[in-house]
Amino acid sequence: MLVSVVRTLRPRQWVKNLFVLAPLVFSKHLFDVDLAGRAGIAALAFCALSGAVYAFNDVRDAKDDRNHPIKRHRPIAAGKLGEKTALVLAAVLAVCALAAAFAVAPGVAIAAAGYLAINLAYSLYLKRLAFVDVTLIAAGFIVRVVAGAVAIGVEASPWLLACTALLSAMMGFGKRAHELGQMGSGTTRAALAGYRLGALRWVLLVLAVATTAAYALYTQDARTVAFFGTRRLLFTLPFCVLGIARFLQLAIFRPRQASPTDAILRDGLFLSNMVVWTAAVLAIIYWL
Repeated sequence: MLVSVVRTLRPRQWVKNLFVLAPLVFSKHLFDVDLAGRAGIAALAFCALSGAVYAFNDVRDAKDDRNHPIKRHRPIAAGKLGEKTALVLAAVLAVCALAAAFAVAPGVAIAAAGYLAINLAYSLYLKRLAFVDVTLIAAGFIVRVVAGAVAIGVEASPWLLACTALLSAMMGFGKRAHELGQMGSGTTRAALAGYRLGALRWVLLVLAVATTAAYALYTQDARTVAFFGTRRLLFTLPFCVLGIARFLQLAIFRPRQASPTDAILRDGLFLSNMVVWTAAVLAIIYWL
């Protein structure tokens, strides 16, 4: 039972909620204990919300998941976790998450409620609409960043929001491109009818270039240089390029059976690159 609950909540995917902590890092408050605590609680609230959304979505998709070669092993689709139990769990997690977010700041609770509303709309119908589905995914990442900024009382950088929007859109379209390439393996997502693999590949390449350019411009923006007192963040650009290139490789050039958003969480090259990029950014911002 416990194993089925954990698998349904998908804690491995909670790494996406690190976006809540981005404003803390880039506002140079990482070592402020009080602010770090507030941001940490906000991130945990979004982890609980993510788990609630996954449980609700799995109940909604149980019938279709049973026809999918991989998703049919999900606990709800496989009959290892009851649908009513999953819905109760989702409701409890959502209420606790919103309460924790409100304890940090009312604005964080509003952002969390917005994130929940976006995901409910996505699960109930909008995930069936091509391009709208990925737009909602990107919106969810932007809300995470906004919530993190509100939690510590700073303004979210427009550059940070732009990079987040472009990167999350690229990840969303990359997942759709991968699913189109797996159409013969039981893929059942309704929105795929509105996508074409050739067009998605061009969209991904454009987003990859735009994301890289936005990050490069951010590192050399006058306000960024003045705030950090250095232009050295540009030295971290190669890690950005490598991470994006590796994602594209997993999504469209050397696709595996697992989705690229799952594959990168198991990919040694991608994870090693992320660790080095994080270390380089922290060193430049806080020690150099």
